[in-house]
Amino acid sequence: MNIVNKLTARHLKENKRRTLVTIFGVIISVAMVTAVVTLAVSFLDLMKRQSIAMDGEWHVKYENVSPEQIEAIKKDEATDTVVLENNLGYASLPDSEMESKPYLFVKAYNEQGFNQFPIKLSEGHLPENNNEIVISEEVAEKDGIGYKIGDRIKLDLGKRYADGEKAFLTQMDPLQTDQNGSIESLQIEKTKTYRIVGIIERPTWEPAWAPGYTALTYVNQSLLSQQNTGNAIVVLNEVTRSLYEHAEKLAEQHHIESVSFNDTLLRYYGVSDNNNLNRTMYSLAAIIIAIIIIGSVTLIYNAFAISVSERARHLGMLSSVGATKKQKRNSVFFEGLIIGVISIPIGILAGLAGMAVTFFSINNFIEGALGITEQLQVVVTPVSILAASVISMVTIFVSTYMPARKASKVSAIDAIRQTQDIKLSKKAVKTSKLVRKIFGMEAEIGLKNLKRNKRRYQATVISLIISIILFLTVSFFTSNIEKSLELSQTDINYDIQVTGNATYEAEDYRSFTNLANVTESSIVKRAHLFTWIEKSAAIERVKEQLAKSDVKGGKYPYFVPFYGLDEESFREYAERIGADAEKLLESNAAIVLNQISYREPESGKFIETEAINSEQVDKLELYAMDYKTEEKQFLNTVEIGVLTKEVPMGINSPGLGGISVIVSHETFDQFIKQQGGREVQTYLYMYMNSSDPMKTQEALEEAKPSDMNVFNVYQNRERNQQMLLLMSVFTYGFIGLISLISIANIFNTISTSISLRKREFAMLKSVGMTPKGFNKMINYESIFYGLKALLYGLPISVAVMGLIYLSIRNTFAYGFSLPWMSMLYATIAIFVIVSSAMFYSSVKIKKQNIIDALKQENI
Repeated sequence: MNIVNKLTARHLKENKRRTLVTIFGVIISVAMVTAVVTLAVSFLDLMKRQSIAMDGEWHVKYENVSPEQIEAIKKDEATDTVVLENNLGYASLPDSEMESKPYLFVKAYNEQGFNQFPIKLSEGHLPENNNEIVISEEVAEKDGIGYKIGDRIKLDLGKRYADGEKAFLTQMDPLQTDQNGSIESLQIEKTKTYRIVGIIERPTWEPAWAPGYTALTYVNQSLLSQQNTGNAIVVLNEVTRSLYEHAEKLAEQHHIESVSFNDTLLRYYGVSDNNNLNRTMYSLAAIIIAIIIIGSVTLIYNAFAISVSERARHLGMLSSVGATKKQKRNSVFFEGLIIGVISIPIGILAGLAGMAVTFFSINNFIEGALGITEQLQVVVTPVSILAASVISMVTIFVSTYMPARKASKVSAIDAIRQTQDIKLSKKAVKTSKLVRKIFGMEAEIGLKNLKRNKRRYQATVISLIISIILFLTVSFFTSNIEKSLELSQTDINYDIQVTGNATYEAEDYRSFTNLANVTESSIVKRAHLFTWIEKSAAIERVKEQLAKSDVKGGKYPYFVPFYGLDEESFREYAERIGADAEKLLESNAAIVLNQISYREPESGKFIETEAINSEQVDKLELYAMDYKTEEKQFLNTVEIGVLTKEVPMGINSPGLGGISVIVSHETFDQFIKQQGGREVQTYLYMYMNSSDPMKTQEALEEAKPSDMNVFNVYQNRERNQQMLLLMSVFTYGFIGLISLISIANIFNTISTSISLRKREFAMLKSVGMTPKGFNKMINYESIFYGLKALLYGLPISVAVMGLIYLSIRNTFAYGFSLPWMSMLYATIAIFVIVSSAMFYSSVKIKKQNIIDALKQENI
């Protein structure tokens, strides 16, 4: 170690407070980078494991393949494992107690399939040949059928078809019913006798609304043929973006009908065939990483800039005794090296420890709230540690580069006299006369000081600006992710839905509103109607998608979900949107939900827009469809009383080309009865919110008739909300970490600046400045800091928000809105932080002796 480096190390030891503040800032920066990288890797690992636990581990599915095609798939260089699957069809369960589940759905796997998919055996063993079968616990225990191990069951297997439809139905399609019961048929294709050899837990991949209980049997390649084909489910050797193109090419080469992909799992590998989604993910990742790096660089740079400013006289003395520019520059780099060697390992360990503690604290919360079975684990990979180390080293290097260049250029005389940071020209310190007139002499002195100590002033302002940008952009990012989540999910604004057959009336549901824990309820009637909208009122996207043959007399067809709310719910809804419920009820006017969200099939974007150009419409002519003649026949005209974007419980967006019309039960009945003898099919639903949805569901199951169905959607809705909450915890944790750097840097900058001005303050006091005047000057300086930071911070934040919005628009389309409350909070916080730092720094100055301060040349 040469003499210059020894002096640098000694200088760091002697200036312990500043050194510790710098190390603290770098440690937090490194910890933050480490935490972000570790969180991303760990969370993707969790979602991969959860996806595999729920749906099995597979990447590509080749459908309806013959033995020859299976052999070609096995030989493909990309293939690691092949699972054989054969959906044998549905068999009726005449003794089933669940009206919505009248079938047994038989699926066959080979031995590899039983290992690859999450199948939990309760008792017995898995099928070993195609004459053996396992059934779910629901069939064996809960549905009153009474099957047990060893029983032989004869099943008539076939496919489900909705009346009049040619395509068969799958497990993703619920039982097709209308007010008269089932409207689907089962076409038998073969009969098979099986022996029950085991009982399994209900498979996680079976949808809650599936009409068939899952039963599993055995299949292998020899049991398949050209007529009896199956599906080949492939686990790949390596997951890359090219897998989509490769699979499609393989399917084309071997004349395979169809190929599909496990998009959920592949998404967690960072692979997706949705280019818009990829652009959104990469754009957002780039913006967030840029914010982290820019924020860290700027804040750490300020710490080193202050160090160089304080060491200016020291560097000048070195220069006067022969130190070269290179030695002075390297002394700053050496300072960065020492701080980096201390900070980076501690920061990495702190980041990993912080994530470990965080994961341990929230794992139970995640399992319960998100309904997942896997735990969040800290995943440390060489790549993630290397990435965190490299980013941190680059951050420190960039942070020290400019101060190092500055240190090398300072002349010995200027450095010893310490004139390089002080601007005393008339132009440099010129202030407006209004400042003295409005705020007084103290404000003018404070402003002149900020102008002449420009370096430290800029360092503090930049720290404040970075804090503003980080807080506002991350707040905006979180709120937009919430909006995107809302658009991509079905509109579910209730906990429980109750439905029955067409014989039930609204009064039959009313007793359920008094059940324990029910906080809100609504009984909704619905009919599917139609209307014609003038060309000037129809939105452009509707005009684009309709052929000219669909347009009638210059009007465009819209489908109308026509809703009737019970009177209490209707009044509450009207009051919530600021409408006069009495006036609406008296005039039989409707509330029209003039907002829709839909997904563009071509681009995959989620769009939010108005349903119609509302200025052009004051009433709607409603038509009912005559399904015998397939013609729309006039029903009635409804006046539009209120247009709103507020959605009531149980009602959702109709999508593109639709408009929701909401009236009271009485108005609904009047409109439907005035249809001139034509039959208009209506549906009746009850929606509930509950303080304890699970207990409410249990109470409903006991109180309801057997032919009513209860759907508890609370867990699914809560999962989305808790996912957002979880994301908010981490994002605002990130804000907290980098804000700590900002606050530490602001305190360091301001306290150093105040300490360097001891002689100035002593002179001001010696010429008559009172303690009150001194306080006014400090307060005005605080205000100037805050105003300057807001002047730059808010516009830059808005620009970054715009970039985030443009990135999200690749997948979601909705209006841009500023987070006004967050901007207000940021403004208040800035003035609080600056005022606190100025107060903390000036308290010690007030107690100093004027004579001693005037004698002192430097701190």
